[in-house]
Amino acid sequence: MSKVLPFRVEATCGSARTGVLNTPHGPVQTPAFMPVGTKGTVKGLIPEELRSVGVEMVLCNAYHLWVRPGHERVQELGGLHTMMNWSGPILTDSGGYQVFSLRHLAKVSEHGVKFRSPHDGQYRTLTPELSIEVQEALGVDVAMAFDECIEWPAERDRVARSTERTTRWLKRCLAARRQPDRTALLGIVQGGFYEDLRIAHAHEIVDLDLDGYAIGGLSVGEPTDQLLGMVEASTPHLPDNKVRYLMGVGYPVNLVDAVARGVDIFDCVIPTRSGRFGYAFTSQGKISIKHARYGMDQEPLDPSCTCYTCRSFSRAYLRHLFQSNEILAPRLLSLHNVAFYQSLMARLRAAIRSGPESMASLRAEAQIATDPMP
Repeated sequence: MSKVLPFRVEATCGSARTGVLNTPHGPVQTPAFMPVGTKGTVKGLIPEELRSVGVEMVLCNAYHLWVRPGHERVQELGGLHTMMNWSGPILTDSGGYQVFSLRHLAKVSEHGVKFRSPHDGQYRTLTPELSIEVQEALGVDVAMAFDECIEWPAERDRVARSTERTTRWLKRCLAARRQPDRTALLGIVQGGFYEDLRIAHAHEIVDLDLDGYAIGGLSVGEPTDQLLGMVEASTPHLPDNKVRYLMGVGYPVNLVDAVARGVDIFDCVIPTRSGRFGYAFTSQGKISIKHARYGMDQEPLDPSCTCYTCRSFSRAYLRHLFQSNEILAPRLLSLHNVAFYQSLMARLRAAIRSGPESMASLRAEAQIATDPMP
């Protein structure tokens, strides 16, 4: 068990498990979903609102905070927790995802990745050592190892070379740590969509005895069945007593399916990004609130939800806000979606304790929430 990031499994249902992840800034009940606060804020929502709907842990991005305002400045301001007024745990992506998302602005070498900033056009090189320096300066609870996240599909030889480089970068991240008793480090299982490569890589990085393990390189455009296949191939080869994190996933039904395959924590931009564009996940299906059918609808966004948005406003009013380009509109839908995801996680934890029938029922409900409302 990790000393800086102890994880305790309390109940299981098949491969699904519920437990507690202890961090320097408090415990996290798992399965858990982390809203994405890329630049030090979950878009449109204040920390008090996040706490009010049950959020315990958020994700920020080391690459973007390195570029602006700079990790040294954040450190001088008291660290990321102080700067963004978030008292709970923070996990930071290392910048490895930007190797994929900004690949048209990046050049990868053994040394690291040279990025041309989309903000000012300047070139900056991020290395495994610098990624660790940035994350430790931010003062986060959990740092991710710097890895190479590549596109789908990719040829086997390219995937194999990339995975080998990710391992070498991971070892450089380990050597660069200066605060191992304060900031946990998670390694990332790569291997593309080749099951044998993923299994071999999982065994290789587990031998390094890290604080926890992530499954990366997924949710990059592949079909859902392939994503779940790689999750199912990976989790049996990760330690039972350490946290497992599936990066960048996903829709409600994806979360339930991944938990059933042994995953503990998640992050994704989907709840807040969908909210900004007028989409809400509900117990009746996914709603596009801009649709004319809601112009006179006095029902709450989701009659089964108790969040502030659903307690306070009708669908007709929310549609009016979007039609009027009012800034309140994306805030209210984002708040609801984050609340919906947190409620789903709480129900997942209860379902695991209750058994297979509860898990099956919740999976059906998550499918309804994911599909467009009839």
